[in-house]
Amino acid sequence: MIIVKKTGYLIFKNLKFRCSVGKAGIKNKIKEGDNITPKGIFKLLKLYYRADRIKKIDTELKKIKIKKNMGWCDDPESRYYNKEIKIPNNFSYEKLYRNENIYDLIIVLSYNISPTIKNKGSAIFIHIAKDKYLPTQGCIALKKIHLIKILKEIKLNTLIKIN
Repeated sequence: MIIVKKTGYLIFKNLKFRCSVGKAGIKNKIKEGDNITPKGIFKLLKLYYRADRIKKIDTELKKIKIKKNMGWCDDPESRYYNKEIKIPNNFSYEKLYRNENIYDLIIVLSYNISPTIKNKGSAIFIHIAKDKYLPTQGCIALKKIHLIKILKEIKLNTLIKIN
């Protein structure tokens, strides 16, 4: 099990890495856009990655290459809320293909996926941290080298506990 602590550390097996979490900290998530990293235990569903920037990834997770027309719907009014979508789109979304590298690797967590509850929060990922570990909008972020190291160790049944 991967453990993420309020103190800003991710622990997995014998590895311990600094990480960033949501600007509002780790709590029970209230609503879309609250900047909270949700407390709880979640599955790691799949990995999205930029094949033009990362050539080889060693992981058991299902791998999906990020294309320029991929987004993640964060609009509670859409039936595609908290799901991958094609962009452009009439609903609000986050672009997965970005110039900055934070989304070069994205692990999708099972938060608010099945069932999806409107306005409960979307796009809760593990992704690459910004410089100086700036807070996220609710995701967990690690240095790229640390995320790659963890991906090698993750099994299909690995869980993440955020507390």
